[in-house]
Amino acid sequence: MKKNVLIMVFLMLLTGINSCKQPAEDKNLATANQIKDEFRISWQAYKKYAWKHDGLNPVSKSWTDWYEKSLHISPIDAYSTMRVMGLDAEADEVLRYIVDSVNFDADIFVKTFEVNIRILGGLLSMYQFTMDKDVLAKAEDFGRRMLPAFESPTGIPYYSVNLKTGAVKGERVNVAEGGSYLFEMGILSHFTGNPVYYEKAKRASRTIYNHRSAIGLIGQDINIETGEWLDKNSHIGCCIDSYYEYLYKSWLLLGDPEVKEIWDNSITAINKYLIDEHDSRMWYAQADMNSGEITKRIVTLYDAYFPAILAISGDIPKAEKFQESWYWLWNKNGLEPSVYDYGRDSITGPNYDLNPEIIESAYYLFCLTGNEKYRQMNEKFWNDLIKYCKNDVAFTSIENVITKERKDYMPTFFFAETLKYFYLTFTPEGKKFLNNNVFSTEAHPFRKDLFVKK
Repeated sequence: MKKNVLIMVFLMLLTGINSCKQPAEDKNLATANQIKDEFRISWQAYKKYAWKHDGLNPVSKSWTDWYEKSLHISPIDAYSTMRVMGLDAEADEVLRYIVDSVNFDADIFVKTFEVNIRILGGLLSMYQFTMDKDVLAKAEDFGRRMLPAFESPTGIPYYSVNLKTGAVKGERVNVAEGGSYLFEMGILSHFTGNPVYYEKAKRASRTIYNHRSAIGLIGQDINIETGEWLDKNSHIGCCIDSYYEYLYKSWLLLGDPEVKEIWDNSITAINKYLIDEHDSRMWYAQADMNSGEITKRIVTLYDAYFPAILAISGDIPKAEKFQESWYWLWNKNGLEPSVYDYGRDSITGPNYDLNPEIIESAYYLFCLTGNEKYRQMNEKFWNDLIKYCKNDVAFTSIENVITKERKDYMPTFFFAETLKYFYLTFTPEGKKFLNNNVFSTEAHPFRKDLFVKK
């Protein structure tokens, strides 16, 4: 009898434990489904008001194109998120549209950096999901159209390139614009067997690294014809960010040890000179690249990608500490401002454009630490976006995070990045997905098992 009572007590406890777990699991799945539904609603708005154009203006219910001719950036950017969410009907429609109706033989100048991460990256991700040879042909055609941009004396690409004529212009670029090609062009070389794309990208990144100062820091803006630094402020944020991001991620996916060495030396200099403890919070400051002296205590919301890179590269303590600073900043106004002077506790850029970086870092930290507080962070961010940014058809950017005044703009990366990182935080497959994939700076995922380490 005593034994039976003990068994009954054990079963009751076990049932109680399961009943505690189940509501949390149900809530997370419900949130994932809500995010998927909001993606679908926003996508339908794009189709209704902006189909065949680059982007949706959700307030005026109209469209916008980046250049004189549409490059169909929204559907290309959105495709990988559709596949991650299991929206296969929507993804198949985009696939057929891109294959059958899109042609990049256009006499227009495009920004080399932006089309690389959005169009080339999006097409390569589409190919990985489908293994459709017509998609790979589109991607290689686009990659070839980018190559003339890299024919500068230093190998750092020109700011813009004409997709039809190959003409180039723009001798001044920032480091993100000049050195963020290793990932997409390395993948293109891998899929096509043509090494030229990765060789061009690697030369650009290596040239930037070779122009570092004696203490190991790089500046922000450079003349690609002379190699002269035009802005000697060193930092990890906007205008430099994806250069550092791609050093580590490209090594992680492609396995080039020389790129890993550049990352190792770069992060050592970053941690030595740029970490700034201020008012009990950790930030990464801006400093003179030659002396290491702090010049500005200013961060942009793009800097919030860095906890993700710190975490995935193994430095969880710094990642967590930096993420806490960003979480604090978000909670000051319910959204994060684009530019914040933490030295003066002053917002100098009040807009928020539905950016994903803080969400991305919370997702990485949740997956890599298992700490539920990071999923709760993204729950907070998601609820605030619903509260302040959702309108009757989609989501809008915010002109001022204090007043919450809206502006008529929904960036294509909202489809590609923001909604994807939200969804992966709450879906049961989210942790496994990060373990098996490496994300581009535009959040296009690439499977590790498809790439052989060099």
